[in-house]
Amino acid sequence: MPLFITGTTTLAIGGMVLLYTIQFDMLYPSNWPIGSRKFVARPSKYGIPYSEVTISTKDNVRLKAFVCKRPIDKEACKRPTILMFHGNGGNMGHQLPIAERFYKDFKCNVVMLSYRGYGRSEGKPSEKGLRIDAQAALDYIKKNEVFKDTKLIIYGQSLGGAVAIDLVSKNEEQVDALIIENTFLSVPKLVPHLVPQLRYLTFLCIQIWPSDKSIKKIKQTPILFLSGTKDEIIPQQHMKSLYELAQPTGGKEWKEFSNGMHNDTIVQPGYFQNIGRFIKRNVCLDE
Repeated sequence: MPLFITGTTTLAIGGMVLLYTIQFDMLYPSNWPIGSRKFVARPSKYGIPYSEVTISTKDNVRLKAFVCKRPIDKEACKRPTILMFHGNGGNMGHQLPIAERFYKDFKCNVVMLSYRGYGRSEGKPSEKGLRIDAQAALDYIKKNEVFKDTKLIIYGQSLGGAVAIDLVSKNEEQVDALIIENTFLSVPKLVPHLVPQLRYLTFLCIQIWPSDKSIKKIKQTPILFLSGTKDEIIPQQHMKSLYELAQPTGGKEWKEFSNGMHNDTIVQPGYFQNIGRFIKRNVCLDE
């Protein structure tokens, strides 16, 4: 019996150490795909005019961002601006195919950044740090002479959805619409699916991203939920629960894609058409 207790205790301690140490690597694999810390695709590859800017955060981290403004300032100041947050892998360059649609099809201004520790941005990623990064990006837009009075849409995928929900919950008066795709309720509620062996140790999570709580703080901003039915990373029930928890007076919309998996929901038929209709209804986008 003493040996059994010792063995069990050792396993428990091992699991605790494992969860504590791997959560940063699991949540923020910033060099995946391989080379993502060095190579960042540029908007010019997609025929989008842009400027690369450096945004300094309140804790003195320098973030790299792409600013894709409509060609003429008089037009740009009348078009919506999209602030995009990428998932937990890659960098802002991996979202350029989406940015292309926002820019060319919907004629929006686009601002996108690589979080700290991603792409060519400085620093190390963490929940606290990414929250600061998101706020810095929003502040940049609101201080920009061209963008400051434009309608603002926040768009986030996966981890970026958690970043977006948190940002909007604290800045509703500055945001006109929120679009989230395949994101999760919280890290502790996701761990049992990703690593079932650690399901009883979620109290050790220090990276929480409590979107289940934050989304209830969004009182008025309209929200579009884009969900892949076959998401193999984040169970679709997470998105369904977030939809049920959200009660904004501006309304909420649910769109699911029967063949959508975690990383290919964006290529499913109707994805951008649904976004376009949502923008027109909620941001008064005139063609």
